[in-house]
Amino acid sequence: MIKVKRVYDSPEPSDGFRILVDRLWPRGLSKEQAKVDLWLREVAPSDELRKWFAHDPSKWGDFQKRYTEELQTKGELLHKIWESERGKGTVTLLYSTKDETHNNAAALGNILRSGPAKCLCAAR
Repeated sequence: MIKVKRVYDSPEPSDGFRILVDRLWPRGLSKEQAKVDLWLREVAPSDELRKWFAHDPSKWGDFQKRYTEELQTKGELLHKIWESERGKGTVTLLYSTKDETHNNAAALGNILRSGPAKCLCAAR
């Protein structure tokens, strides 16, 4: 199971393996408070894409498309997440933005839930 959760929300046992998928560490949050098992910053959108999107809901569709294209070269990272899910049962993708709907973790979760066979990533 792939879940998505804001890193500032309290960790719960049902989160399983917690992966921070933001390029930048969340402000004001210590590593102990975050309870992050893995910080996979390399899977986050590029700085260019992140700044272009700026969490503007009107750009959400284009953001998802561009982010999916960026992830085509990061198949090994996606498989690392799938392997974590397979081994741990539940993986929670963590993000820091206030927008719970329009964020890279939500987009990544949708991509991962489609499974390796449907993913457009280059590496398998």
